[in-house]
Amino acid sequence: MTDVREPEESAAAPSVLGSVGIMLTSSMSAQTGAALGAHAFPIIGPAGVVAIRQLVALCVLLPTARPPLRRMTWAQWWPVLLLALVFATMNLSLYTAIERIGLALAITLEFLGPLGVALVASRSVRDLGLAVVAGVGVYVLVLPSPSSDWIGIGLALYAACCWAAYIMLNRVAGARLPGVQGPAAATTITAAVYLPVVVLLVVHGTLTPAALAFSVAAGLLSSVVPFTLDLISLRRVAPRFFSVVQSLHPVFAALAGLVLLGQVLELHEWVGILVVVAVNVVAVAWARDKQVASAAESDPALEAAAQT
Repeated sequence: MTDVREPEESAAAPSVLGSVGIMLTSSMSAQTGAALGAHAFPIIGPAGVVAIRQLVALCVLLPTARPPLRRMTWAQWWPVLLLALVFATMNLSLYTAIERIGLALAITLEFLGPLGVALVASRSVRDLGLAVVAGVGVYVLVLPSPSSDWIGIGLALYAACCWAAYIMLNRVAGARLPGVQGPAAATTITAAVYLPVVVLLVVHGTLTPAALAFSVAAGLLSSVVPFTLDLISLRRVAPRFFSVVQSLHPVFAALAGLVLLGQVLELHEWVGILVVVAVNVVAVAWARDKQVASAAESDPALEAAAQT
């Protein structure tokens, strides 16, 4: 039996390592793109960067997904319209927050969105405790004081709410439109809304080659590359494992901010980031335990398998 299983295990190990490498590359790409986009803020502002990023995403998603815009029903349109509103405001609020409070703090606060969705879905005391710990982590991260940039913090938390709304709306759109047609249609609308911003930048001569390059890099590295790599990853690993690796986004944001923007974090900020990341990892692990327990209750064979 040992000789039979060893080849399988040796084949599985490189596959898992390769998948982890793909997911880590996706996370680093997303945060590197955000950091590069921040270099264009002094020239064209967060709104300009978001506008170009939306156009870049449109050029990739629209020909790939080909949403049937003319044949969509109202039941398909309303979640798409709300997704478009989320896209338009989430990126703008996040980029403005990055400009005011830094990349690591903004990304960590935004990360509370999906974490909140995971915790709110449960009514257990254990998950309530996780929410309290996450709150402590945020407090340590921010260390509120009269000098705190509450506007920047508020914008990052608004982006977190938008991310939570995206998760819920994407489920509805995904059930009514196949593949990624929902996000593609929403991106089309958002790009059309932001197109006048690009026109104004060109007319006023504000869109310099450097600003355009940084913004396009943000669109490619923060949208196109993660979108592609995440699709590949989700075909190779379980969603639970994928979620655990995604928890490292705030850490990569801190590193990207340090290397590309010169944003040095203090000790309490690193502690707060690591607490939020740890809470998310534990929440994902506990969610998996609940799924196994629920499945075992409905199938005695699964219960026996879970105990082996």
